[in-house]
Amino acid sequence: MIKIGLLGCGNVGRIIAMRAEGIQITAVYDINPGRAEELAALCHARPYADFDAFIQDDFSIVVEAASVNAVRRYGEAILRSGRDIIILSVGALADDEFQGRLIEIAREGGKKIRIPSGAVVGLDNLKIGQVSPPKKLLLRTTKPPASLGMTAEARTEVFKGLARDCIKLYPKNINVAVALGLAAGREADVELWVDPALERNVHEISVEGDFGEISIQVKNVPSPDNPATSYMAALSILTLLKNLENPLVVGT
Repeated sequence: MIKIGLLGCGNVGRIIAMRAEGIQITAVYDINPGRAEELAALCHARPYADFDAFIQDDFSIVVEAASVNAVRRYGEAILRSGRDIIILSVGALADDEFQGRLIEIAREGGKKIRIPSGAVVGLDNLKIGQVSPPKKLLLRTTKPPASLGMTAEARTEVFKGLARDCIKLYPKNINVAVALGLAAGREADVELWVDPALERNVHEISVEGDFGEISIQVKNVPSPDNPATSYMAALSILTLLKNLENPLVVGT
């Protein structure tokens, strides 16, 4: 059975702890000791509020379900400890220098950096962009204004540009764009909108290339305990974990 260490004991961590099958969560870490202890009790793991102690525990994979800052702070240490890492807060990899360091450390140690599908679908087929670069890769995300800490009386565009610039302004809201870019082999163009009529986040993906055209729309159901988090993002981690040792691999 695969043993994992869970980095981040918030809403996504709770979903993983309650629904994990075929894996054993041996340790959980959070800077908030109370949250770590509460989640550990759910999945019979050991709680840690000290990262150095956490990383000494017995597991082979770290699942990050915390934040972009957590990836930047702990990502290199996790890989150097000889563990694979699953990164949900993939926005951290918008920094090319940081991304390059992580990849090099993983390569030197024979480890894997795994990116779940998160809040969208279609990443597998977008990988064809790595051999046939798309001429267009656009993500249009529309959210309720409150999710960005804003108020608006009508549908309003709040950002248009490259993913790397968007993440500087909205670091908690652009993981999808970075994941798309990593899959397709080129940076995504981003439009970020707010719409007071919406109750769900809506991601619209448009891709054009020699292979044809792709149009995808995803309307995310919020996580039960945190409207700012996509339930699909949490489920995508569970799916990735479920299939790590499956001999039948579906998709590119």
